[in-house]
Amino acid sequence: MDHVLARVKGKRKKQHFKLMSNEVLFDKVTVDLNACVAYDPDHNLDEDAWFKVDQFTQQAFCIELLKKDFDSKDYDDLIKHQFPKIAYLLSVQGEEFYFQKITPRLFIKRKTVVFGEAAKLEEGENRLVVNPAPDAVYFKSSDTLIFRNLATISSIFKGIDELYKEATDNEVENFLAESFIELSDAYCVKNVSKPNRKRIGLAMATLQAMSADDKKNMLSYVEGYCKQKLKFDHQNQKFEISTDDELKLLLYGIEQRFYTTPFGQEKRLANSIQALE
Repeated sequence: MDHVLARVKGKRKKQHFKLMSNEVLFDKVTVDLNACVAYDPDHNLDEDAWFKVDQFTQQAFCIELLKKDFDSKDYDDLIKHQFPKIAYLLSVQGEEFYFQKITPRLFIKRKTVVFGEAAKLEEGENRLVVNPAPDAVYFKSSDTLIFRNLATISSIFKGIDELYKEATDNEVENFLAESFIELSDAYCVKNVSKPNRKRIGLAMATLQAMSADDKKNMLSYVEGYCKQKLKFDHQNQKFEISTDDELKLLLYGIEQRFYTTPFGQEKRLANSIQALE
């Protein structure tokens, strides 16, 4: 049997309550999990694509409910005075768990005209809007969570925003001290934007995996694509960085996001990337 649970705000021993039974909130989401994208803050999803987190129950931010076999008898019924305190809905549909975050705008109370055999007026009652698609889906059989917007589900899975990790001041300072960077115009750690702090976290891991020859070739690669926008001192092998946009270009270069089309030889920047098997 399918069930709909509600997570109620506030600290209490029991947090999830049964809202309905023998009902489903969402149409079945059918996806190829192999085609889903491991979360990357710089990746822009296609319309029908999803991010994924594999081995989800092993993550610190997984909720306890997903770590055990589901049994509806473990959950009390939600009572009327708790309705306004719903934080999110959880539709248990077979072995799949569909999540929707609840915000105040989803609660509505207004008069409506209902069209059946004849039109009739209904007085406003408390209603909760169910979105066309879930915010996240957990597939128990593969232990995988899929989602589209990390910010939306961060209140459901506390701590999942660690996937969107920003480099610390110390890490940013260490990166800006790399031998191939020369700062100018008083550009420093405090000028580095949040998006670039996230890109620095990725770039540091990429640099760590590079050989000395790869790093040298990387500088030539970036200079070749950005010579109109980045100043490069060939003698000292340094890029001059004076703005956040210049830093962004360098970070894109470290991640090898510049490419030339084979037909037409047009130089382009890949705003999103996905590794191919």
